[in-house]
Amino acid sequence: MTHSAVPVGLHLASASPRRRDLLRLGGWEFSLQSADVDETPRRGEAPQDVARRLAEAKATAARLPSAGLTLGADTIVVLDGAILGKPRDRNDARRMLHALRGRTHRVLTGLALADGRGDVLASDVCTTDVPMRAYSDAQVETYLDSGAPMDKAGAYGIQDDGFDPVEVSRMVGCYANVMGLPLCHVARALAGLGRRSPVDVPQACRRHTGYACTVFPQILGRES
Repeated sequence: MTHSAVPVGLHLASASPRRRDLLRLGGWEFSLQSADVDETPRRGEAPQDVARRLAEAKATAARLPSAGLTLGADTIVVLDGAILGKPRDRNDARRMLHALRGRTHRVLTGLALADGRGDVLASDVCTTDVPMRAYSDAQVETYLDSGAPMDKAGAYGIQDDGFDPVEVSRMVGCYANVMGLPLCHVARALAGLGRRSPVDVPQACRRHTGYACTVFPQILGRES
């Protein structure tokens, strides 16, 4: 596939360093925009609807007087139908990690692209089923000591070396989604608006994560 670099004028409505790093992999130039959004789920709201609504809210929070696009994203962890947000404190993080241990849960990331007027032009939700390994109580405490769980939904990061909470060999789905930004879904949404990535996104993602992704062909509609 031939990739043409098209100036996107892209703005990322996120303070997440992981999302910034992932978006850079796609070769897109972007600026950062603040998005102060209440992330509280509404009563009876389905997890997929929560992720999409919050992504759209973030994308439209900063209305820019330009022809650029604002990308909003929201990642949630769901176990037994309940949404696990970022832990309130160490005890809350411990509770989440114990609940997730040795089980499979679901990670959903909603994403949305809005124009300078605040109109949503595209939105999507990526879902990955995530099998967790049976880590020990001692490993949980060491991980908590690191402070790494405190800014992450579900109190863990799939990319956190040393703890390695996910049985990646059993996972089928988007690795980048579990990190917080499904790059192939971003690439597809931007391509639908006539904006293609200047690099091979699946190849860049696989090189960065070391994950042998099998789902990108069906997302992007092309052969591996």
